[in-house]
Amino acid sequence: MTGFPILSLMLAVPAIAAVACLFLSASTARWLALAATLVDLALGVLLWANYDIGGAQWQFVEYAPLFGRFGWALGIDGFALMLIMLSVFLMPICIGASWQAIEKRVPEYMSAFLLTEVLMIGTFAAQDLFLFYIFFEAGLIPMYLIIGIWGGANRIYASYKFFLYTLLGSVLMFIAMLYMAIDAGTTSIPALMAHDFPAHVQTWLWLAFFASFAVKMPMWPVHTWLPDAHVQAPTAGSVILAGVLLKLGGYGFLRFSLPMFPEASAQLTWLVFLLSAIAVVYTSLVALVQSDMKKLIAYSSVAHMAIVTIGLFAFNAQGIEGAMMVMLGHGLVSGALFLCVGVIYDRLHTREIARYGGLANNMPRYAVLFLLFTMASVGLPGTSNFVGELLSLMGTYQVSTTITLVCTTGIILGAAYMLYLYRRVVFGEIRSDEVRAMPDLSSRELWLLAPIAAVVLWMGVYPESFLAPMRKDTQTLLARIERARPAGDSRPTEGKGLVAAAHADVSRGGAH
Repeated sequence: MTGFPILSLMLAVPAIAAVACLFLSASTARWLALAATLVDLALGVLLWANYDIGGAQWQFVEYAPLFGRFGWALGIDGFALMLIMLSVFLMPICIGASWQAIEKRVPEYMSAFLLTEVLMIGTFAAQDLFLFYIFFEAGLIPMYLIIGIWGGANRIYASYKFFLYTLLGSVLMFIAMLYMAIDAGTTSIPALMAHDFPAHVQTWLWLAFFASFAVKMPMWPVHTWLPDAHVQAPTAGSVILAGVLLKLGGYGFLRFSLPMFPEASAQLTWLVFLLSAIAVVYTSLVALVQSDMKKLIAYSSVAHMAIVTIGLFAFNAQGIEGAMMVMLGHGLVSGALFLCVGVIYDRLHTREIARYGGLANNMPRYAVLFLLFTMASVGLPGTSNFVGELLSLMGTYQVSTTITLVCTTGIILGAAYMLYLYRRVVFGEIRSDEVRAMPDLSSRELWLLAPIAAVVLWMGVYPESFLAPMRKDTQTLLARIERARPAGDSRPTEGKGLVAAAHADVSRGGAH
């Protein structure tokens, strides 16, 4: 496929369909959106099939100069490939989930979702600094509209909070990008990943990027926009928000913070570990007392994404590969859980846990699939999340037994709130005639959940399919980090790498 612009085509298909939807009827717009997302899924499968595992770091590279240093530069590595596949896999499911639930302004809704797909793929494929920024920030707009127009009763508050939180941190990132382009004389992301910024500047650049990525993840304590956004968003909005948009922060750490600012990353590992450890325990405890199903799953997302950050900053292969697997697994499982909530919300029009109970009696197929995704969220062996959490904790254990112990406690709490949720919703006696009258999964709903269930089991049983494309990129990233020297250290790097320095700092409790 050398020379074939498959990445540009993956951007063009949903972009053209998004514009066309605005001029079509509701029914036609639905079918066009579904067709466009299925075409992109097929192109994604083609992309994965032709990806050369162990080959060049950057593949499917496209470049066209636009003006000055800015150009249309696209390309992917193993990390970007997996996240693009996650995006194109979930998008047709989101369209299917909106088929009957969205009845007003359907063409505009489908257009907003297609635009979201364009911007997500563009973010993961961009190889120019400012092209990345455009895709990264523009992704706010369609999700802001999806929450603000098609959301719940408090949708305006939630959409403004979502927009302001995520935009504020990105202003600092843009200023840092301007400095980087001037200092390095290029806006090429691959070139910047190999550029050595002055040690005293790295800390400020790292903090500027951290302000944006921490909100996107979201990390504690800047996570408060997420529960509100999830509760007010329509079901498909919650699926894509939890499934892909939260991963932009983790991708940013992988693409920018670790390779471009390795010294600052090592010096500030203690900060990431501290915030992540607090998040795992605190948000798990908060999830235990939630009465709204969406809020419970939203808080669980914060805890799971904290496992991602500790894995990334463990500076070892197990940690980084585990973090990526957690991102992929969480994207699938959280999306499926929000779909499960949407299924019963469409029937009873409430997310209050206390209103349900005994669904295993009249919705057995639903109960089985809900159980699978609940077990996957808990990290049951044989499911997607187990592999990622195990690798992340193995990587973290090499750095700090204390942090590993705290995060393991959070996983135990995760089992508590997810199993408690499942018991209250599915088991027990049916307490109302409304619940007794709820029908089991329709064919459409079964077709939405079954593919996710299959991939969740695939990841759990044979994770090598997903780890293999990322393995060489993980080693390249670790080699880049090891080559950097601690600030002010002029001695040979053997035995003095940043990994060793970061580990020593964490073991001392992060004191500097």
